Amino acid sequence: MPVRHQLRSPIAALLLLLLCALSIPLQASPSTPPALMLARDLGTTPIDVPAYYVSEKLDGVRARWDGRALWTRGGHRIATPPAFVQGWPDTPMDGELWIARNRFDVVSGVARSTRPDPAAWEAVRFMVFDLPAHPGPFSKRVAAMRPLIARAAHPQLQMVEQNRIASRAALDARLAQVVAAGGEGLMLHHADAHYGAGRSNALLKLKPHADAEARVLAHAPGNGKYTGMLGALVVEHHDGRQFRIGTGFTDAQRADPPPPGSWVTYRYNGLTSTGLPRFARFLRIRDEMPD
Repeated sequence: MPVRHQLRSPIAALLLLLLCALSIPLQASPSTPPALMLARDLGTTPIDVPAYYVSEKLDGVRARWDGRALWTRGGHRIATPPAFVQGWPDTPMDGELWIARNRFDVVSGVARSTRPDPAAWEAVRFMVFDLPAHPGPFSKRVAAMRPLIARAAHPQLQMVEQNRIASRAALDARLAQVVAAGGEGLMLHHADAHYGAGRSNALLKLKPHADAEARVLAHAPGNGKYTGMLGALVVEHHDGRQFRIGTGFTDAQRADPPPPGSWVTYRYNGLTSTGLPRFARFLRIRDEMPD
């Protein structure tokens, strides 16, 4: 009897550990995606520049704080170390998980991890740019964000700097300054605009190059030096248009290209007479559709 008990105990303990491990979700199940306010491209459209707050467009991972947890744009809960969100206000906040310019791939990997590494999260900051539950216009939300973030006094919870700019010439100069420093562009938010889900003419993005997203359909094989590797991605735009992206890849990306079904961001120079992107070139793979 004692011998049988000794033999069963390690097995039972192992089974219990396995059951516990299986009961831990590797990733929270998707919930209803948060109703986010999304930007439209400004381009060369004339606007009343002084009526807008201007901030740098951060190329990070869009996230919504609901007062208890962080959620991706697609409705997945982001697994963070407890210390990362300790002491945050219970006020809903809209922002970007960000490390630094040109570090999107790194912060994306950190945010996707289902077993958060505190050391990896040390470099990440949640850069707050809006308060979606605040009833006032953006000017009032900016005024409310400053003391809210200050009271939290958390080094990884910061507010995106918001400034007013006097003219289009000054706006273009600011854009050139940000891009020269490695940034990707600017965001403009109308001071009188209330928060509203979906694309809004009150929230604009300004970048020196046009870029967009497309879904990968297939891989076209390469030739010459790229024999046995990717030659081009066959992709589909959200409106059903199909085209190829054949440049912008590293050799490592050609050897291990984005799989069919994934979304990629590409950069282009205007449109052809048939409405397809001209000189489309690969920029990065997207784990979720960006803003």
